[in-house]
Amino acid sequence: MFLILAAAATLMFPLALRSLIDGGLMPQDKGAQVMALQQHFVSLFAVAAALGLFSAVRFYLVSWLGERVTADLRNAVYAHVLQQSPEFFETTQTGEVLSRLSADTTLVQTVVGSSLSMGLRNAVMGIGALGMLVWHNPWVMLQVLGVLVLVVIPAVWFGRRVRRLSRASQDRLADSSAIAAEVLNAIPVVQSYTAEAREAARFDASTNNAFQTAVRRARARSVLVAFIIIATSAALLWGLYQGTQAVARGDITAGHLGQTVLYIIILASAFAVLGEVYGDLLRAAGATERLMELLASRSPITSPLNPRVAPIGH
Repeated sequence: MFLILAAAATLMFPLALRSLIDGGLMPQDKGAQVMALQQHFVSLFAVAAALGLFSAVRFYLVSWLGERVTADLRNAVYAHVLQQSPEFFETTQTGEVLSRLSADTTLVQTVVGSSLSMGLRNAVMGIGALGMLVWHNPWVMLQVLGVLVLVVIPAVWFGRRVRRLSRASQDRLADSSAIAAEVLNAIPVVQSYTAEAREAARFDASTNNAFQTAVRRARARSVLVAFIIIATSAALLWGLYQGTQAVARGDITAGHLGQTVLYIIILASAFAVLGEVYGDLLRAAGATERLMELLASRSPITSPLNPRVAPIGH
């Protein structure tokens, strides 16, 4: 609710600016102009105050939600692991489980407590700004909307690759954690065989493998973000160019153009942030898959539903 209110307050700024330009700056009596300007600036400050209040409450509630989800997820995974059979602990490295409990849940917390909120807020603002642009400049903005639809198709294709690489990056990071936990739990044996150098080299190779995978993920994500920003900016600049031509022809006022410019800036910023958030969501999706795999594992040893306990002494 507060996310929508904050987005609505942001979308009120261009309308207030148009009213200021077309109403408060029009040639008129000096005293009337001063009073009009004061009223317009009071309105702008009221919008800013509402935006600050709604944003603060939204930030607190979403941060609380992220912490709560992370705590519940960690508790669920840990309790589930404790119920597994001895076979699970013989075939699964402790470091692998610890990596999922710490690194993977931290990624989920980042998304739920920050990135998801940013994505939703910018999605609402982007849709609202696009709706206002289409309402005031229907033909031009429908052309821009068609171009934006074409941007989504390759972005989804890039996103699938980023998600696969994100999952692989988390797996390689877990491998390093597993090696470290295995060696540290048996450090007396390692030292007794003077195998410190060998184990350090093995850990170094594992971390380098994780680094190379992370670099490939970062490269793919960078291409995705660059494509979204460049393509959307080109489409929106086309819409802005058409707006300036309309002012030159006398079809719209300067205030109308100022309103259009602000809505275009909001829409472009929203798409840029959504590109970043999309990468975070894909990275967290890989971590979530690993956690769900752990929660889906079932112990082959189960207790009977109605066990019969023998009386004491028999």
